[in-house]
Amino acid sequence: MVEVLGVRHHGPGSARSVAEALDELDPDLVVIEGPPELDGLLELGGRRDLVPPVAGLVYAVDAPRRASFYPLAEFSPEWVAMRWALRRGVAVRFADLPAVHALAETPASPDDSEDVEHTGDAEHGPPDAIGTLARVAGYDDPERWWEDAVEQRASSALARFAAIREAMSAVRAADGWGDRDPENQRREAAMRRVLRAAVKEGRERIAVVCGAYHAPALDPAAWPAAAHDTRLLTRLPRTKVAVTWAPWTADRLAVASGYGAGVTAPGWYQHLFVSWSRNQDDEVVSRWLTRVARALREEGLPAAPATVVEAARLAEALATVRGRPSVGLPELDDATEAVLCEGSPLPLGLIHRRITVGESLGRVPAGTPMVPLARDVDRTQRALRMRPSATETTLVLDLRKPSQRERSVLLHRLRLLGVPWGQPADAGRTTGTFKEAWTLQWHPEYAVSLVEAGLHGTTVVGAASSLVAERSAQADLDALAALVEQCLICELPDALDDVVRALAARTATQADVVSLLLAIEPLARTRRYGDVREADTTLVAEVLDTVVARASVDLRPGCASLDDDAAARMRDAVDAAQRGVSLVAGDGPPAVWRAALLAVASDRQVHGLVSGRVHRILLDGGVLDTSAIAERLSQRLSVGSSALAGAAWLDGFLDGDAVLLLHDPALLGIVDDWVSGVAEETFDDLVPLLRRTFARYQPAERRQIGTRLQHRDTSGPSYDGSEGGPTDDELWERAAPVVSRVAELLGLGPVGSSR
Repeated sequence: MVEVLGVRHHGPGSARSVAEALDELDPDLVVIEGPPELDGLLELGGRRDLVPPVAGLVYAVDAPRRASFYPLAEFSPEWVAMRWALRRGVAVRFADLPAVHALAETPASPDDSEDVEHTGDAEHGPPDAIGTLARVAGYDDPERWWEDAVEQRASSALARFAAIREAMSAVRAADGWGDRDPENQRREAAMRRVLRAAVKEGRERIAVVCGAYHAPALDPAAWPAAAHDTRLLTRLPRTKVAVTWAPWTADRLAVASGYGAGVTAPGWYQHLFVSWSRNQDDEVVSRWLTRVARALREEGLPAAPATVVEAARLAEALATVRGRPSVGLPELDDATEAVLCEGSPLPLGLIHRRITVGESLGRVPAGTPMVPLARDVDRTQRALRMRPSATETTLVLDLRKPSQRERSVLLHRLRLLGVPWGQPADAGRTTGTFKEAWTLQWHPEYAVSLVEAGLHGTTVVGAASSLVAERSAQADLDALAALVEQCLICELPDALDDVVRALAARTATQADVVSLLLAIEPLARTRRYGDVREADTTLVAEVLDTVVARASVDLRPGCASLDDDAAARMRDAVDAAQRGVSLVAGDGPPAVWRAALLAVASDRQVHGLVSGRVHRILLDGGVLDTSAIAERLSQRLSVGSSALAGAAWLDGFLDGDAVLLLHDPALLGIVDDWVSGVAEETFDDLVPLLRRTFARYQPAERRQIGTRLQHRDTSGPSYDGSEGGPTDDELWERAAPVVSRVAELLGLGPVGSSR
């Protein structure tokens, strides 16, 4: 006898019904929807230290990005069936299209460079038939419909599943998808092949736990001929696969994460299932609202016990008014917002993230199969006391302490390997280089990233060094410079020497001045901050000097005949190079760099965007004074020059803060006179450029500039000290009353008008 139990994936009502049906049927074999490769994980499936949510991970050995996750929560019917069988010593196996075929590369499959990640029925599964039935019945929550229409029925669990199969037959007949989709046909054929083999073995009572949509096709009464299934499963491509358990997170079970077989409220479903399992059906509402109130109090929000009682009564009243046989999550959310949140939806968002969805992260046993790299990461995490968590946390590190520097190195190395467990964060107000801040959050897909990175080595340091060597063989100059910096912060001394040598060789043949300029800043950071990590950067300093010299020599020829886009790239490259030179220039920039900037500034043929920026750098560095800048600005903005070219020069020159215009009335006057004298036919084209230039300033700075221009244009007092403004004696007379009052308050006696 084959009894098919059609369920909704991750449905607590389905899970409870499965447990009841298995107790009623007492099968000698339990078959669960899933690739047969997962049978290799059943040995660990009954361990107490395998804590859901977890996922069976199947990946192609030669291309780990081709992988499938099969998530299981405590309230998943598949998890309940597996645990039921393992506790009782009943045989259990998985049935679906083998992963050796499903993950095999075909001409129609995505390229290996793309992130191909399947999650059970998430990507290619059937429609949500139970959701369809729920919507037809007027329910917005399929689990609620299941609870009301199936769980509340007095019939046995097996009778309920028989009714579900009958309903699914009608759904399949209506949509016809199951018989049209080739992949679905192959999957159901593979499931039937497992069932036929079990029957042939002599199994008398077989319980099949599968998605409800597949249930009619797996009923023995509807089986096609064996030859039909054999024909569907012949000549399929194959690949070598490996399997393991991987920790999963509650938020990845949510449909909002993009998981096609996900549910809307994993935390709520967990609460329901645990309450039902402990025969606490009458306490579902009170226990849920108690958890909500506790979460609100932890966030500093009021949630008195009396309000919890009031919210529970309101939720029950709403269920009655809406004709629901029991209180559901919509009633609880409405009661929470109205009573505990005082009508504000904002605290409800907090509750949704922390409790309704949940922040739990599963655990796998220590003996779980792992690639060597993943095991090294796990060992290092334990040694450094950095336990992965699905909850976002902030970690601040002091790099002067060895243990904390080791944590920083691990996070940097994992980011290099494509596992961004930690994201750099703002370290706060500090002038030192020893402080780092990270935002940590572990995501399940990092398990696949570790498998893929394991192709480069068996340890974190080995894989990172190998990856750097691979990238350096094909990287251009600025990418090599970035690799130098990564080698420093990842503490990869061997890889650092190799990359620096490659960089030195590439510098000798590099003809692109922009690449040379972009290489300066990361090299300078490596040289400047190397002492914090106790790294020897002598070789880096030699390469940096060479790059600066080459860039300086090629700067003026490289700035010739630039269009607008090329000029913008050159301006950004010069800026980056200047930042790098400033980092390591103790007594000022090198003479060769200063001479190169002066050469560019003296060339009237250089694009205004670049020339203006170079002039600003020379002014800020004290190489040119304001009188020289005012003269050149006047030339650039003269009537004989193009207005658009002048605007480009001004854009490059004024990039930065507004202090220059606020404290140099001569420059401000030249700019104002130029804008006022622009011809009307040119002004319309000029406005967007000027708007972009001045939009970089803060509103307060723009307001101050406007105030100064307003006083400059009138005959009233001027703040720039020019002719027509108040004298020092006049200013003192205006300030004398205020000064006298302050002196009296300080007990200094009256102050006269004389200074």
